[in-house]
Amino acid sequence: MIDEFFWKGKRVFLTGHTGFKGSWLSLWLVSLGVEVKGYSLNPSTSPSLFDEAKIDSIIESQIGDIRDQDTLYESMTSFNPDILIHMAAQPLVRYSYDAPIETYEVNVLGTVKVLEVARSCSALKAIVNITTDKCYENDGRSEGYKESDPMGGYDPYSSSKGCAELVTSSYRRSFLQDQGVDLSSVRAGNVIGGGDWAEDRLIPDILRSFEKGEPVVIRNPNATRPWQHVLEPLSGYLILAQKMYNNTNKYAEGWNFGPNKNDVKPVDWILEKMISKWPNSSWKLDKDYSPHEACFLQLDILKAKSKLGWNPIWELSFTLEKIINWHRSWLNGEDMQAVCLIEIEEYSKDMNNENR
Repeated sequence: MIDEFFWKGKRVFLTGHTGFKGSWLSLWLVSLGVEVKGYSLNPSTSPSLFDEAKIDSIIESQIGDIRDQDTLYESMTSFNPDILIHMAAQPLVRYSYDAPIETYEVNVLGTVKVLEVARSCSALKAIVNITTDKCYENDGRSEGYKESDPMGGYDPYSSSKGCAELVTSSYRRSFLQDQGVDLSSVRAGNVIGGGDWAEDRLIPDILRSFEKGEPVVIRNPNATRPWQHVLEPLSGYLILAQKMYNNTNKYAEGWNFGPNKNDVKPVDWILEKMISKWPNSSWKLDKDYSPHEACFLQLDILKAKSKLGWNPIWELSFTLEKIINWHRSWLNGEDMQAVCLIEIEEYSKDMNNENR
């Protein structure tokens, strides 16, 4: 359970705050009474959740590149956070084929620089480094990957995140544990929710096609992924940070935050559910060449359930309804910061009821 008393007044430095997940987390942290400083590049899409929810009106926001170590150092050390959450990344598989050097620079060397700067923050007690479920060496298995499974990655994005996991492990053992700073890495599934306009992601692509009245073009309808509402893994990150803060090294390791097995679904299942909620919509198969992507991926989340008391709350069907409703609210010109905060409050209530 998320402890509101713990979070009130804490100082959190958040990289990647202009992104989809970073924007949702910024809103949640502020609602808990946290003082947040964000450090990130400008939003990568227009529109973006960062702009639509007016995130820069509620947190201290600095636009900067994590590869710029001098600027990062000044930003982070002057803020001197209690907790660091590192989300900044190049997050797209297909883009990583076009820009492998950038992908490795951001996801590997960028992580090194964030952790190196963190060593100079005197108040820092806990670091959560966000990687991905794709960091595992995918051997096509049908069961979920456990935290103890080997790192790997076929494409540059997945490989870069496997590398970032190795960096995290090295910095934890070489430097941070001796300084009394807990460092964990967290691996989420395919995160979805309102406010994602990224290119080459399933849900944003579906919604763009719906708006245009065009069929959704799908390259791999049988690809099966661990879909989850964005608030699911974020709740795990917050619970983990709480426990890490006062329990030196007990929780400083890798963690999976994915959906329950019945929400690991193929793309065509998602399509049919969303099409049923949007009149006059359809999809068709993309017959053009696409680079390699793993066909099946699932996470084993027993460790997070048993050791953190974390559980998925919202089923996938409900999540898809929430996304459709969020997007319609945006199309209707509603206050999206308020819409997001209401959704966070609703999720928090459901989470508290689940844990009673």
